[in-house]
Amino acid sequence: MVKLSNEALRRVVFTNLGIADPDIIIGPRVGEDAAVVRVGDKYLVMHTDPITGAVEGVGWFAINIVANDIAVRGVKPRWFLLTLLLPRNVGEDGIRVIMSDVNRALIELGGSLVGGHTEYTPGIDRVIASTTAIGIGNRYVTTSGAKPGDLVLITKYVALEGTAVLANDFGEELMGKGVSKEIINRARAFLREISVVKEALEIADIANSMHDPTEGGLLQGLLEVAEASNVRLRINIDKIPILPETRLIFNALGIDPLKSLSSGTLIATVPRNQVEVAMNRLEKLGINYSVIGEVVNGEPGIELISNGRVLEEVHGFIEDEVMRLWHLKYGE
Repeated sequence: MVKLSNEALRRVVFTNLGIADPDIIIGPRVGEDAAVVRVGDKYLVMHTDPITGAVEGVGWFAINIVANDIAVRGVKPRWFLLTLLLPRNVGEDGIRVIMSDVNRALIELGGSLVGGHTEYTPGIDRVIASTTAIGIGNRYVTTSGAKPGDLVLITKYVALEGTAVLANDFGEELMGKGVSKEIINRARAFLREISVVKEALEIADIANSMHDPTEGGLLQGLLEVAEASNVRLRINIDKIPILPETRLIFNALGIDPLKSLSSGTLIATVPRNQVEVAMNRLEKLGINYSVIGEVVNGEPGIELISNGRVLEEVHGFIEDEVMRLWHLKYGE
């Protein structure tokens, strides 16, 4: 899967959205994680996403990826609809494995599968899973809410999702480049860390914005916050946390973890006077965090700094490094 550029979305997608409904609070916009619709005095939050770029753990990804996009709105993901498109070589045992992962993810999140569709689809050679998640709440958080003066906080480590995908789908290539089986097995377990639901719900009442960086990685996620909020993010690259397993695997393949699938990392901008509150709450959950920068006035984009010096300015659209390798391997 390779996303359309923001410019293409604006030209050919956002110009064809049907009627203007006054109850749509947030519809399709660049950088926003989920739709928000007013229902009485509450807000219905919805999001849909396909899983096309992973072979292992499809059911686990299918639930957790969309759940993250509801949670960063500050709303608990409760109801899910799942569409499974299957190649003919997937039998009942294979479907059972997928659905077992789906069930396990739902139980951990406290969610329910309420519908969907399952079929054998001609012309595909792997499972494609598309999931819709829904939640309802009294308030919501946006990607576009970042304000000058906020501090930029992220949870866990970057590229957890990308590391797990590479370890699962590129194991032989990695061993051929000298990465040990032990490192690869540890990295495969990062699949369990891709949810940001707990931390997002924990700090939703004090965050001005929250975002779930997926394709394009941390840098693309930060760019989306900057562009949606019309602000500039000054990011200290030395503060960005990267696990040793991620460094080893990404170095072996010659790609950048900052530009790679990063579900499992929550981006939040928090007022300075609330950052200590956020850190205390995350510590009680046992979730590590890093304050990596600040929100400033200026042209939307990112300043990457180190030792007080600007190393690079980042703008535009970032191609995901893991997805690029994945498509090369699978001939797409």
